[in-house]
Amino acid sequence: MLSGHGDNRMMLIGQAPGGVEAVARLPFQGRSRRVLFDWLMQAGFASEAHARRKVYMTSITKCFPGKGTGGGDRRPSQAEVDLCRPHLDRQLALIQPELLMLVGGLAHQRFLPGRRLDALVGRTFDLSGREVGSRTSIRPLLLPLPHPSGASRWLNDVENRALLDRALRRLRPLVRQLLDQPIADAYTSRQHAGGAGAGRRRT
Repeated sequence: MLSGHGDNRMMLIGQAPGGVEAVARLPFQGRSRRVLFDWLMQAGFASEAHARRKVYMTSITKCFPGKGTGGGDRRPSQAEVDLCRPHLDRQLALIQPELLMLVGGLAHQRFLPGRRLDALVGRTFDLSGREVGSRTSIRPLLLPLPHPSGASRWLNDVENRALLDRALRRLRPLVRQLLDQPIADAYTSRQHAGGAGAGRRRT
């Protein structure tokens, strides 16, 4: 499941569609929706619709994994993550985003494995996993965020909320730069010919 446009220069990668998303066929429709888009508006987007138009949204796994024994959504297995990996690889190759917002543990594990959440949020990284400053010219930049689900207790800690604030402050100038940058400066003719295409796409 995804939503986005071929001219998007930012990509947001979540964990897996939930039950609400599976019905709506659109990412981030459940209880995490309000929290996530509040974060994105703090980072510089004018509205939820603006963020959805400018950010390509996808996930580590592509199908609703079903409910777990505790009643919440089941965490996808490693086999499911591996099965969906080529689909995400293809999305990355087609869109070639300059900024990757990584939301939740599965996205963190894919790109920045083996690190605690408090060692990720509030920092920016390159694709090799090396921490870099947000003013670097290296692209793509990786910016981890906690999962916005109300089931997460991580943000109950005041120190963790400060890390989230730091992450959103780092995100704001990156978003502004990419929103202001003409499409012609961000994509080469070869990338346009590669099939990313224009217009909204969902699966």
